[in-house]
Amino acid sequence: MYATEKRNSLFNSLAQSVMNSHDANFWLQKINPLWSVNQALAKVVKKQIVAKDTVSLILQCNRHVQRGVAGQHHPITVEIAGRHYERSYSLMQLDADNLCLTVKKVDQGIVSSWLVEKSKIGDILYFGQPYGEMQQHIQTPNLLLLAAGSGITPMLSLIEGMCQSKQLMHKPVQLMYWVKTHEDAAYADYLKEVAENFSNFSYQIFYTQEQDQRLNQSHVEQFASLNEMTVYACGPSGFATTAETLFGDAASIQTEAFSLSQFDVDASDTGFINVRLTQSNKTVAIPKGQSILASLEQQGIRPNHGCRMGICNKCACSKAQGATKNLLNGSANHEPAQLLKICVNSAQSDLVIDL
Repeated sequence: MYATEKRNSLFNSLAQSVMNSHDANFWLQKINPLWSVNQALAKVVKKQIVAKDTVSLILQCNRHVQRGVAGQHHPITVEIAGRHYERSYSLMQLDADNLCLTVKKVDQGIVSSWLVEKSKIGDILYFGQPYGEMQQHIQTPNLLLLAAGSGITPMLSLIEGMCQSKQLMHKPVQLMYWVKTHEDAAYADYLKEVAENFSNFSYQIFYTQEQDQRLNQSHVEQFASLNEMTVYACGPSGFATTAETLFGDAASIQTEAFSLSQFDVDASDTGFINVRLTQSNKTVAIPKGQSILASLEQQGIRPNHGCRMGICNKCACSKAQGATKNLLNGSANHEPAQLLKICVNSAQSDLVIDL
């Protein structure tokens, strides 16, 4: 390993001395697709189906990939039909060189569909800097993890991180995991194995279509001391909002919503809103009630963005005037000079934003 790293470093130094980084990366990757002067790259070395429409990709990383803390998200860029698309995923660290990316196919999801159906061993993914606050710094005696659908991925990362750090030897952790059917449950065997190896870990899987076991008050009543519990919840926005309401008395609760459910759009949100973009000096009409990011993209405008779920802040811009509504929790904002996450907000009146 040491000899390989030393040779790679020598190639990088030589390449940088005679050409720019773009050209250097091009020629280095002719020798080894993971070699780069400055790019964080990972190669798919294994692909396996772990649930319905869900795959896990084992990724071999180069030295530029920054491992996030368990529970964080990584921006990942893939090339599809000559275009680059960035999405954010929570990864599980397997060892010093390999990460596990678990992806569930989303209806009309360009990237998730490609990763599930088209990705293959040898494909190269580009990594950004990890982000997110759902980390294993738990100050209360107990930890409760609530996951729905793809929301299981940051929880798997947390659980594996706590296994490797031996925190599960002394920290009680409970997982409640909602899926549509039995075949949608990812890593059920892994969860069973963790529960067998660590007496402090327990889990329940609920099936919303087979047994109509959606998150409700009865799940809260299982816990006598919410004031001694940290709650992490991840899933569709409706699930995250319900978790915040039901577990509001917990010592600490943190939620992440990864999509906008059908319930987030008010049926009364009809018509169009004018949005003035100050940087490009354009005014466009977008539908009321739809995310501003998606609406601008439909107009051929490509703002910076990352996670598309209101976490990474890459799409955030200044709102000079106008009213907006947060699609995750329904809150309205009429104040001027506010930072606006355009991926999870809709226009409620004419807007002026700094794009």
